[in-house]
Amino acid sequence: MPTTLIIDDNAAVAVALEVLFSLHDIDALRAGSPEEGLALLAQRGASIDLVIQDMNFTADTTSGEEGVALFRDIRQRYPDLPVILLTAWTHLDAAVDLVKAGAADYLAKPWDDNRLIATVKNLIELGQANKALRQRLQGELRQRRELEQYDLRGMVWADPATERVLTLACQVARADVPVLISGPNGTGKERIAEIIQANSAVREGPFVVLNCGALPAELIEAELFGADAGAYTGASKAREGKFEAADGGTLFLDEIGNLPLAGQMKLLRVLETGRFERLGSNRERQVKVRVVSATNADLPAMIRAGTFREDLYYRLNLIELKLPPLASRPADILPLARHFLGGGKTLQPAAEAALLAHPWPGNVRELKNVMARATLLTPGSSIDVAALGLPAVSPGNHSAPNGDGEPDKDTITQALNRANGVVAQAAADLGLSRQALYRRMERLGIVRP
Repeated sequence: MPTTLIIDDNAAVAVALEVLFSLHDIDALRAGSPEEGLALLAQRGASIDLVIQDMNFTADTTSGEEGVALFRDIRQRYPDLPVILLTAWTHLDAAVDLVKAGAADYLAKPWDDNRLIATVKNLIELGQANKALRQRLQGELRQRRELEQYDLRGMVWADPATERVLTLACQVARADVPVLISGPNGTGKERIAEIIQANSAVREGPFVVLNCGALPAELIEAELFGADAGAYTGASKAREGKFEAADGGTLFLDEIGNLPLAGQMKLLRVLETGRFERLGSNRERQVKVRVVSATNADLPAMIRAGTFREDLYYRLNLIELKLPPLASRPADILPLARHFLGGGKTLQPAAEAALLAHPWPGNVRELKNVMARATLLTPGSSIDVAALGLPAVSPGNHSAPNGDGEPDKDTITQALNRANGVVAQAAADLGLSRQALYRRMERLGIVRP
C-alpha cells in the first residue's frame, strides 16, 4: 500500500486527510511539526511515497516561511520525493515559487477531494516508477562497472540484452567447458568468443578461428585435424590442423552447423579425449584446447533431420550464449554507429532516427558497412540521412510527432517498448529530456511497461 506523510500542526486537517486517503487504499503517517516530519522521514523515508505539508505552523501563522524552510529541507535530503503544498490563498505566491523550485503541486485550503486524490495517485505512481527506474539504472551501472573489470576487447554496448550476454560470457570464461554462441549472422559472435578467450585461464595461448561454412566439406577435416603428405589431392606436404595450432589456447568454430557428419564424429572424440589423427596418418596426437563454437542454424531441427549429431550438440552446448539480433537490442545502435564513425564525424538527428527505425537484417555487420559508406560519401563532418542509404523516418515511425510538435501516445509507447521500459533511453530516442517524457506520459495516461 502506498504511504503519504502529512505534516500539519492542525490535527483536524491531518485526520481529514487520513480518512480521505484510507478510502482510496493509501496509508498515511502524521507529523505535527517540521521537526517531527523530518524525524519520520529519517526513520521511514524509504517507505514514504509522498509528502503533504502545510505552509504555516504554530510558531508563525502568517508568512509561510516555516513551510518554505521545511520544503527546502525535504528537497535537500530527499530530492526525488514528491511534495504537495497545502496553502492559504494569502501564501499563493510562495507556493508557486516552491513549485518552480521543485514542489510537485500546491492545493489551497479548503481543498477539492477529487483533485487531491487524483494528484496524489498520479504522483505516487510516477514516484514509484522513478524509484524502480533508479534502482534498475543503479543495478545496470553496478553491473557495467563489474563488467569493466574484465577484458572486453573493445566491445561497445548499451543495451541490457547485450549486457546479459557479456555478463554470462565473463562468468563462464574461466571454466574449462565448451561454450556454444548462437545468434544470427553479423551479431558479433566472434567478438564474444574473443572475450571468453581473453578472460580464460588460457588467455596467453593462441586464439584460432575456423569458419566451417567457408570451406568445402571435403576440406574441413583437413583444416581441423591436419593432413599428412598425400592424404588428398594437392596435399604435397604434411600440414598442421587448427586443433594443433590452438593447443594451449582456444579454438573458435564458427558456423558449426556446416560441419559434415564425419567431421562431427571426429570432433566429438577430440572433445571427449583430446586425441585425434591427421588425415592419412595412423599416429594419434594429443592436445589441450578450449573449444568455443557458434551457429546461426537451428541445431535441434538439424538433429531431428539427422544432419547434426545429438551427442555432439550436448557436448558443445554445456553453456549456451544467445546473442540477440541488433534490432532486439536497440540501445546498442547509436553507440555502435558512433564507434564505427570514429572521430571527426557526427550524426544529424534525422540520421539517428533513420538508424533507429531500420530493421538491420544484417545486424552489426550491416551497421558497420552503412557507417563506412556514410563516412566515404560525406565530405564534411555532419552525416545526413541520404549518406546512410537507408529509408528516411516516415510519419508512422517512432519518432513522428503529433500536431503539437511532440510525440503522440503510440510513438511514446513504441519507444518505451523498444527501450524495455527504460525511460531514459526512450527519452533519448525521442529527443526529449527524461522529465519532459514523464510529464507527457502523465498527460497521456501512459504506464511504463
